[in-house]
Amino acid sequence: MLFEFTRRSGAPTVFNDGTTFHVDQISRCGEGQGPTDVSHLIDSTYGYHSSRELRWHLAERFGLAPNAVALREAH
Repeated sequence: MLFEFTRRSGAPTVFNDGTTFHVDQISRCGEGQGPTDVSHLIDSTYGYHSSRELRWHLAERFGLAPNAVALREAH
């Protein structure tokens, strides 16, 4: 399942010596349909440390294996 997301800056974090990001908007893409906004299914205040963490979160939310989730960042 392909998801496209836009991010906004987050806060510095001590976990990976970097910064976190928040998801502004995320849509499920594909399946012969236009994008479907699924932003309401995630916590927009959560600070993700990586796109990998977001992928795992989406896999859990949609009951999928993590390798079945693909992410694309919209610019």
